Amino acid sequence: MNKLILVRLIRTLLTLFGVITLTFFLGRITGDPVAMMLPQTATMEDYERMRAALGLDQPLPMQFVTYMGDVLRGDLGTSIVYGRDAVKIVLERVPATLELGIPALLLSVIAGIPLGILTAIQRDRWFDRLMMTITLAAQSLPSFFIGILLILFFGVNLGWTPIFGRDTPSHYILPTITLTIYPLAFIIRITRSSILEILNENYIRTAHAKGLPMSSVIVTHALRNVLIPVITVVGLQVAAILSGSAIVETVFAWPGIGQLAVQSIGGRDFPVIQTIVLITAAAFGITNLLIDFLYVAIDPRIQVV
Repeated sequence: MNKLILVRLIRTLLTLFGVITLTFFLGRITGDPVAMMLPQTATMEDYERMRAALGLDQPLPMQFVTYMGDVLRGDLGTSIVYGRDAVKIVLERVPATLELGIPALLLSVIAGIPLGILTAIQRDRWFDRLMMTITLAAQSLPSFFIGILLILFFGVNLGWTPIFGRDTPSHYILPTITLTIYPLAFIIRITRSSILEILNENYIRTAHAKGLPMSSVIVTHALRNVLIPVITVVGLQVAAILSGSAIVETVFAWPGIGQLAVQSIGGRDFPVIQTIVLITAAAFGITNLLIDFLYVAIDPRIQVV
């Protein structure tokens, strides 16, 4: 087990290094932040002075070495736009993102697994066809389009819910629904396909032959084996929700890290962008590590390497 933990930690650290490297160099390709900060009347001396103050006057490899040294010391830089520590700015926005992401993930799991089982049991019947059509549409439509439709219908036309901000509990309804739709559809489909595959196994036929009801067969014999692919999908949805929150938070003016990322990319605020990507990648890496251990807990025959 100690070897497993060490190997997975090394892989996670290597992944984080790759993410940091790509984010650093790709961010610099997008353009010069100084050009957005200074007025058009600024002179070349003003530009050079500002670049020197921000450390952008050095060659790109030297900037990267300096940045990696700061990262190893726990310093992820100071925001170019806000003039504050980038980590503090990002961490201030994390609670708002979690307030949407955690309910969306829980709702997708709590509703997705039972609906997936029910559609498998009702295979080729009207309910199964209806759910497969709905889930296909939910996975095909982009989140910003769904969010805009919800705003227009429930917020503008019916006036049932507020459409922007984070002031009251009712403000959570539309963005949470928007963020839930894609992972819910994904979990329904993967649960359905996993159940259908397991229902053809010999031990399931034996359970039916003993006269056990379908509910007992599913809960006692099938569900444990279904959890492996479902947990994998749930782990992937953590990244999907974090990445999808950028669009959803922008549509609903939600002050989370997704909206901050969009604003920082527009303002070429490199330290904030790099911090957001690093924290997101670390969260995803930790989630994958936990999923590996859940595999072993659910099925001890699995050896994660």
